[in-house]
Parts: sequence; C-alpha cells; structure tokens
Amino acid sequence: MSNALAIAAVTATLQYYLVNAYTNAPGFAAHIVTVSCSAPDQVQNGFGTSDVENQVNLFLHQVTHNTAWRNSDLASMSADGTRRVSSPPLALNLHYLLTAYGSDDWQAEALLGYALMMLHENPVITRQAIGDAVAKLVGPPAIYPSNPLTPFIASTGVANQIEMIKIVPETLGREEMAWLWTALKADYRPTFPFEVSVLLLEPQLPSSLALPVLQRVFAPQSMKTSQIAAIGYKANQTAALPGDLVTVTGENLTGAARVSITSQRYGIQIFAALAPEVGGGLGFTLPPEGGSPYPAGVYDLTVQFVDPTGKLVEQTTNALPFAISPTIPTQTAASAPVTGTMLTAVTITGIVPPVFAGQSATLALSTTATPLVSKSASAQFFPGSVTSSLTFQFDTGLPAATPLLARLQLDGVTSQIAVDMTVFPPVFKGPWVTL
Repeated sequence: MSNALAIAAVTATLQYYLVNAYTNAPGFAAHIVTVSCSAPDQVQNGFGTSDVENQVNLFLHQVTHNTAWRNSDLASMSADGTRRVSSPPLALNLHYLLTAYGSDDWQAEALLGYALMMLHENPVITRQAIGDAVAKLVGPPAIYPSNPLTPFIASTGVANQIEMIKIVPETLGREEMAWLWTALKADYRPTFPFEVSVLLLEPQLPSSLALPVLQRVFAPQSMKTSQIAAIGYKANQTAALPGDLVTVTGENLTGAARVSITSQRYGIQIFAALAPEVGGGLGFTLPPEGGSPYPAGVYDLTVQFVDPTGKLVEQTTNALPFAISPTIPTQTAASAPVTGTMLTAVTITGIVPPVFAGQSATLALSTTATPLVSKSASAQFFPGSVTSSLTFQFDTGLPAATPLLARLQLDGVTSQIAVDMTVFPPVFKGPWVTL
C-alpha cells in the first residue's frame, strides 16, 4: 500500500515522463520545454512580460473517492472499539488538467499533441515505469534538487500497491470547463482533462494481529435453540447486589453450565456457575466484592453451554441487560461550604462496588417528613482509576443534623432502598446520610 505522499509521487511520475516526451520531439529538440505542476493562475503570472511560452502544465484539480474500493474492507476496529485490527485503504481517483502554453502559431497544439500521444501509449503506468521514474527523480543527481519532497518520493510505495495506476480520458462540458477556468482565475488555454485511478493510501498505524489457530475442534451435536427470557433479582430489588442470588429463566436451558456477564466499556467478563433453582429456572450467585473489581452499571448477560472439559463453549444464548446496583452505608457525611459559591460539598464513603473513572454518578438526598426537601448533584472529578468515596456539590437548603434518604445512581443504575413493608403506610429504612 501507499502512504500519504503517494499523490505527490503520481504527479511527479507523470511530470517526469512528460519531460522525456519533449526531449527529442521534432520542433522542440533545440528549445527547452518546461513541464510544471502549478495552478494555472501561477503559471500565467510567471510569464510576466515575456512572450516566450513553451510550457506544459499538469494541474491536479480534484480528488474523489474510488467507488469500487470505498466499502471493500472490514471495519478497522475490534467490536469493543479498543484495538485496531486492520487499516482499510483510502482509495482515490486523481483528476488532472493538462494545459499547453505556446508563444507562436501551432506551438500549443504541438505541445499538447506530444503529451497526449505519451498518455495514449501508456494507459497503464507499470510498476517498472514508476520505479524508474522515482529512481531518476531521487537521483543522484536529483532532477529537482530544490524540492524538499524529492528525497521522500522513493518511500511512497506507489509502485508496490496491489492496483495498477491507470490513465483514463475525461470529458468536461463547455459549461463545466468555463466554470472551472473562471474559478482558477486564469485565461483558458488548450487543455486535456484525464483521470488517474486508483490510488490506495493505507494509514501507517500499528494494528493487532490475531494469534494463529493451533487446533480446530469440530464436534457436531444436535442442539435446540436456547434463549433466556427474563432475569430475576432478589425480592423488592430492581438490580443485583454483589453476593446476591439471581435467577435466569428461558427455553431449553437444561444442561447450561454458567453465565457470562460482560462490559465492553471496561473490558470486564465475569463468569458464574449455574445451578437448578427450586420453582424452575437456573440460579447463580453474583461474585461478592473483594475479588476482581467490577463497577456498578448495566452489563450483558448470556448463558453458556460448555464441553465436559469446561474449556470449549459449545453454545451461547441471546444477551439480556443485567443491572448491578451500587450500595452506600448509613453514615454521617463530611460537608463544607464551597468557597466563593452558595454550594455545599458533601462527601460520601463506603461505596460498593467501587466507582470507576468515567462513570456517571449522581447522588440524591431527600427528607422523608415535612417539610419535604429533595436535591441531587453530580459527582466531582476524582484522581485515580477507582474510588469508594465521592464528593458532590449541593445547592443550599439541605437540613443539617437530619437523616436524609440517600440514593446513588451510577451509569443509570440506582442504589437500593430498604423499605419496611410490614406496616402501613410503608416506611423507608435507609440508607441515611446525615450532614
């Protein structure tokens, strides 16, 4: 594949062979023909007051995507968006204007004729032709020693790309040609438009390479389609807590060995063994806090069937969202006014599971007796990657020395509230935060 200098390498190659086309051309052998790669207005301004104009200009006026190559490769990132697995090429078509400038009768036509014959005889620029041109351009001696890009043309990789460089004539209507030259702010001269296709630019970025497959295991078995329909949490809970027993119900789950709980955002995968539950369904225990840390939030849960060795996954069900709730203990929280504001900073501790950097955290504090007061605030930035304490800045109005019902929300999952349902009306039992 080619690098970012490939466009310049194609223009330099065309310029080199156009120069060669005039070296021994009858009528121009004794005169110097300049082949430039500038904008037409720059060429015209360069003539000044001189009447000598034996010049051919190669101008790249447009670059477009190649439609055949544009969607030919797979996505460049892994499914979780953390690793580059490939570098799809940027496929381009280059659109040129070849313009001839002559100071005497028929000179412009003759210059254009030699150039068109060269392009007609070389509709495909071979790898050998590109290599020879680059070798001559780089030198020694360098043909264009004042150009700072000359030493880098040899490393573009154009000659080695999988697609050959092809030259195709283009047709521009009168109106399109008129608008183009008006935009160029130059006087029209005999011009031949053509297209160069296809140029493949590959990003020069490292990508991960998958390990080779050491062994292929193919053991066809008759299986029924298994799927999970619902996830059951502990009574009166809308999410699971570390150490909770969780039930899974669905179809054709007999023989399932474990659940897989994954979070692509944090690259976490938790496995828990399954066992039949009384009353139907399968149950598993969410690993308690203390092992590998995992944050509260929403995960993807699937049920897996494995082989007798426990190493090969034979079947995986559909995925359902699985919520893990944070918990905070009843506490007297440290509070202090924020200097220069009307805010109060409240710090809570003992959050389980710990909070990961980047999580969205909101704390709501409410009274449960009249006068009713309820306020919420977002967490302040904390240093490090994991923490069990957060600071929130609340508006004034929260009563001091009064237990406030606390609800912590992490990534959309709210902490559980204890409620005494044996009395009427039901009574909240915490957790409480006192300022």
